Amino acid sequence: MMAEAAVDEALDAQYVPPTPSSVEETGLGRGFLADLVIKIMYQEGSILGYELADRVRLPHAGVVEDVLSSLKKDQLCEVKGTGGIGRSGLGRAVYRYSITDKGRAVAREAMARSQYAGPAPVPLPAYNRGIRRQSLDDLTVHHSGLSRVLSHLVVDDQTTAHLGAAVNSRRSIFLFGPPGNGKTAIGESIGELVLRGSLFVPYAVETGNDVIKVFDAVNHSLVEEPSNGRNRYDHRWLRVQRPVITAGGELTLGELDLIYEQTSKYYEAPLQMKANGGMLLIDDFGRQQARPRDLLNRWIVPLEKRADYLTLHTGRKIEVPFDVLIVFATNLEPTDLVDEAFLRRIRHKIAIDNPTWDEYREIFRRECARQDVPYDEKGLAYLIKQHYIEENRPKRGCHPRDLIEQLKDIASYLGTEPALTKPLIDQACHTYFVDL
Repeated sequence: MMAEAAVDEALDAQYVPPTPSSVEETGLGRGFLADLVIKIMYQEGSILGYELADRVRLPHAGVVEDVLSSLKKDQLCEVKGTGGIGRSGLGRAVYRYSITDKGRAVAREAMARSQYAGPAPVPLPAYNRGIRRQSLDDLTVHHSGLSRVLSHLVVDDQTTAHLGAAVNSRRSIFLFGPPGNGKTAIGESIGELVLRGSLFVPYAVETGNDVIKVFDAVNHSLVEEPSNGRNRYDHRWLRVQRPVITAGGELTLGELDLIYEQTSKYYEAPLQMKANGGMLLIDDFGRQQARPRDLLNRWIVPLEKRADYLTLHTGRKIEVPFDVLIVFATNLEPTDLVDEAFLRRIRHKIAIDNPTWDEYREIFRRECARQDVPYDEKGLAYLIKQHYIEENRPKRGCHPRDLIEQLKDIASYLGTEPALTKPLIDQACHTYFVDL
């Protein structure tokens, strides 16, 4: 555990975005920042200097103050007193700025170009440098760590070894096999191990005055900063846990490119860009509306080049890092999805098969303990003989959990204690299994 903590600290300390001290150091054009500030003032009517700095996530001194001076000079805003009780010593940061009629006209023109009025974005080159500085390449998985995160599952040593090698390769992983045997749970466990630590992601990225929103409160979990470290980095970036993003059968090809909002006139980053520095799990691969071949075609260049090429609505393409561990999980036969040439591009293909009887017994024992149902070897033997062997029914890793839950529901209705009795087992199986 001490070694793992040292790895976490090393990853966390790997990159810290420096705080800009001037407009030039933001990497953004003065006109872009002026538009952003005037749009916020247009929304608020009047606002204190330090409040405006908080909104754009840039220092007041040297940056926001400079932009406000330009806007005042152009008669787009004016000072209307001071405010900010309890903020003594902040100088011009407590000035209250109000937008003028001339400023409103300029703001409306700016809103017509783009309605983005959030934290100032970081320029695309800075984003690319930051993500590459926080790469997953320095992470190495060992047997002890992988076994620990898989301990809640019953996974044989050979499969564990295959998974460890696949993760350390930093290439794509293809998990396949019958449904209900834990492919998704294995993928999530890999994420728990590999994606320890944190990284910085920006609220948004700017390229050619276009804005791409990157931070996503659904997929990015904030890491609380120590009070003594808050001002040591550029606040246009947020420290988050390394993301683990899951996309299932609802995934479309459109979600893998920039999503342009026609009304707001700015972009939402695609899933793989939001997953940079982390893991993207494509669950139920082959069940999407898009053909598997088309989805894999979309990944060929990023997987080989470690770079992705995204298209703006104008047709211009931009390059962003592709630093993502991508895991495909499917219940379908690989050969039914794509041909050999495509499968060759996915380096590690790992079968997650039905459990052996010994593994099934261990899963069942664990589920009884977890769900507080007395484990009974004779009851399990009856279940196996009567409802698996005689029915020639394949066993799945999810069956113990589901059958015990089913049994408990029946016992609750009957007003009896849940137990592995023949009547309760028979009724649970009768209402659970469907022969297809």
